[in-house]
Amino acid sequence: MTTFTTTIQSMYTLDTPDPGYVVNVLWEVQGVDGQYTASIGGNTQFNSADQQGSFIPYASLTPEIVLGWIPQNQIDSAQACVQGQIDSLINPPVSPQVAALPWA
Repeated sequence: MTTFTTTIQSMYTLDTPDPGYVVNVLWEVQGVDGQYTASIGGNTQFNSADQQGSFIPYASLTPEIVLGWIPQNQIDSAQACVQGQIDSLINPPVSPQVAALPWA
């Protein structure tokens, strides 16, 4: 069974509408299944028109708060991609190989 972890890699801010307003979050989903590990990066953008709730100062942000801003469907999609990578590591796909011509 794969265990997934999502981490924030970096954040981009603007000084409007408030100082330290987060407009872009780069994140990563990592999956581990026994000896197999895979990961994929994600990027979520925000704008003030979509803001819900009150502004949280940049210095008060925690990973849990920022992860809560990322739509669940983006996390689910990233986890599915990582699971596909791990599945391919566990059971590598069969690839055709070039064969010498029998008459050469």
